[in-house]
Amino acid sequence: MKILLDECVPWPMRKFLTGHDCSTVQQSGWGGIKNGDLMRRAEMKFDLFITSDQNIRYQKNLAGRQIAILGPSTNDLRRIQAAGALIQSAIEAIQPREFRRLEIPF
Repeated sequence: MKILLDECVPWPMRKFLTGHDCSTVQQSGWGGIKNGDLMRRAEMKFDLFITSDQNIRYQKNLAGRQIAILGPSTNDLRRIQAAGALIQSAIEAIQPREFRRLEIPF
């Protein structure tokens, strides 16, 4: 699966997303781009967008999108690393066009 990590997600997360082609917004040269334009670009090249932006699901720019979106509840790297298996399971289960919020335990 081709995965794009948003600017608000710690880039080291890509290290434990084994078996996936994972890039960051910065690596793609899309830093600072607003969510609507970012989503248009992302869905042309990626299957999944991971963002900890808690407001993204309320934005109109999600309507009609083809890309799946995973929204972890935190961008704290230690918590994300501890929940690696949970995140991997969510990635495997997510469907195209689905938005899934993922509660990361403390």
